[in-house]
Amino acid sequence: MQRKIITTADGSKTIQIEGWNEQYHSVHGAIQEANHVYIEHGLLFFNSELNSEKNTLTVLEIGFGTGLNAILSLLISEQQKLQIDYVGVEAYPVSSEELKELNYQEVLQLKNNVFENIHACNWESSHDITKHFTLTKLKKFFSDINDINCYDIIYFDAFGARVQPELWTEDIFKKMYDALRLNGVLVTYSCKGSVKRALKSVGFSIERLNGPPGKRHMLRAIKR
Repeated sequence: MQRKIITTADGSKTIQIEGWNEQYHSVHGAIQEANHVYIEHGLLFFNSELNSEKNTLTVLEIGFGTGLNAILSLLISEQQKLQIDYVGVEAYPVSSEELKELNYQEVLQLKNNVFENIHACNWESSHDITKHFTLTKLKKFFSDINDINCYDIIYFDAFGARVQPELWTEDIFKKMYDALRLNGVLVTYSCKGSVKRALKSVGFSIERLNGPPGKRHMLRAIKR
């Protein structure tokens, strides 16, 4: 399927799948969306509201993709001296040619080629990217996740239910619920009625929040 690099409204780039009219990130701003949904309402919310003085947080990303959410989480870990163990799951990794065209290193003014480093490290093993950030990339399908009580936060950043409805089912969200620890948080850009019903049906308490630019709402789900 034809893919191309596009520039979003905040100047950061993303990948567009033309046949689906679907992007890895919002055309209204890739970095803006990721910060709003996953960092502000996921990572920072958990750490300020639900974290009971833990020194290490564990994050699972559903859809590692371009690595943007991982990079933004790494920046928070460095700013707050917060240890983050980050696991990114991706069935179809982004190509090296596409990665070279993305501009997160420049836009975010990253040091030490850290964006390149997270993509250069091997899959299926743990790597200390910085003193505070450990990354494990797993190449597998979301349906193959069978972790139990392992994570504090899940970034659910799969392609939309319009093009891949099989990724937004009760079966998938039951796996997410089981993978989270008590009081764990799942955040996603989607606010479809079917997604809300699926999250509720497996036991999540959900909140509808204001969405990032270009989107009215998003969802946060908590395992109470």
